[in-house]
Amino acid sequence: MARNILPRTVQRLIDEFARLPGIGPKSASRLTFYLLRGTDNLALDLATALQELKAHTRFCSICFNITEADPCVICGDEARDPTLLCVVEEPLDVVAIERSRAFNGRYHVLHGAISPVEGIGPEDLKIAELVGRVQQGAFKEIILATNPTLEGESTALYLQRRLTGVTIKMTRLARGLPVGGDLEYTDEITLGRAVEGRQEL
Repeated sequence: MARNILPRTVQRLIDEFARLPGIGPKSASRLTFYLLRGTDNLALDLATALQELKAHTRFCSICFNITEADPCVICGDEARDPTLLCVVEEPLDVVAIERSRAFNGRYHVLHGAISPVEGIGPEDLKIAELVGRVQQGAFKEIILATNPTLEGESTALYLQRRLTGVTIKMTRLARGLPVGGDLEYTDEITLGRAVEGRQEL
């Protein structure tokens, strides 16, 4: 059995980095040794940023997006359309949609998708809060912007069932071909949806 020759403090940081999604043991080691070689300010700035992240960020009490002030800047913006509600899985999805500048309504962040394999059920997400919001609000359209994955599709179907009986227009994000992509390299599901969702010229 190989003996660990790294100091305990170094090994602990490697182990902590390795707990993050998308970071394996090699990446965790590279990050740790980069911080060791870097200036003292680099490591201290990182530590301060992590402390501030936990101390000052929270979830908006209305949409459950990440924020420093409650309500968040989007929920507090009276210029946004209060009749449009876009339901997304994660806060990063809000960032992506906002970057497109194509949507000017409100959001609801579920904080995940239904995934029985991972033990995530509807009760683990902000679905009850969504239903309550829809029942109390004056929304005219709900856009289900969950990811085009098996879990995202299952979540969208579940939300449709939960919101049955609510007289509000429900839509899904369109799916199709990426700009700059070649048809020959497009997977058959995306291509099939692009054909089905074709528009008249």
